[in-house]
Amino acid sequence: MVMENQTSPKEFLTLPFSITSDSTSIFISMFFAIYISGVFINSIIIMLIYFSNHLHTPMYLFLCNLSIVDICYTTVTVPKLLYMCISWDNIVSFKECFIQMYFYMLAGSTENILILTMAFDRYIAICNPLRYHHILNKSHCTFITAGIWLIGSFNSFIITYQASQMTFCQSMTIHLFFCDGKPLMNIACTGLNTFYVVIYSEVFMFGFCMFVCIVVSYVKVIKGILHINSKEGRRKAFSTCSSHLTVIIIYYTTGVSVYVMPKYFCVLERVCTVLYTVVTPMINPLIYSLRNDDVKKAFKSLLQFKEELKISS
Repeated sequence: MVMENQTSPKEFLTLPFSITSDSTSIFISMFFAIYISGVFINSIIIMLIYFSNHLHTPMYLFLCNLSIVDICYTTVTVPKLLYMCISWDNIVSFKECFIQMYFYMLAGSTENILILTMAFDRYIAICNPLRYHHILNKSHCTFITAGIWLIGSFNSFIITYQASQMTFCQSMTIHLFFCDGKPLMNIACTGLNTFYVVIYSEVFMFGFCMFVCIVVSYVKVIKGILHINSKEGRRKAFSTCSSHLTVIIIYYTTGVSVYVMPKYFCVLERVCTVLYTVVTPMINPLIYSLRNDDVKKAFKSLLQFKEELKISS
């Protein structure tokens, strides 16, 4: 459908993936399995941190919030994708599109700040351990966490509002499985220049600048680890930091690629988007938490408690 007048549409047509009817069931099963696995694993991490007193530390508070964000990330996009694949109804209303975009941007902005905060947490823990509990005390952590969500919400509102001010006079087809800034830019005809400034300012601040700050933090962290006398202390610190760095590299590589990749690389762009929005939220807790000795200890305690309940009942 092509609109000749510059008026805002009432609905968009999304084109998630080019799949045949024969492969639809495989596609649905795969994404459903990834979604359920991601929600389940992240929920386990949240529950472990909440019920385990020895995990009530700044690092695990931020990790708990990261798991919440990862659940939001996939819940905003995957259920709608599955619905479209099952019903073959790819129509998305104007209102629904921008509501989805708001929560997607909220999750993205919040995750960026959380990853930076976790890098700062490791920097303080390794390079200034004597002041760690003073700098990141309970009140400070509560304030930081609230600030992270407020900044994420405000940033998301600005981007979504500016996107809603664009008018669309070209094809109403979004070549993606959810509403995001870049595919909307491809079909907009007015308000585009302002939105370009907003969206690429966000990529610069929440992508490039934060990534540089994270790299600087971890360079100092690695230098600090090398000065640890205890071999076991160095091993534990390197294990934690290597997990963090793995997640950071995957997240920023796929995330930034989505926005800087030319639009004619549409297939590769969709692959990066799936990795960024669906796969990464599932593997984050696996990399961050399940390799962690403290989390393993909490998980074993939970299983033992469950067995004790069975015996007593």
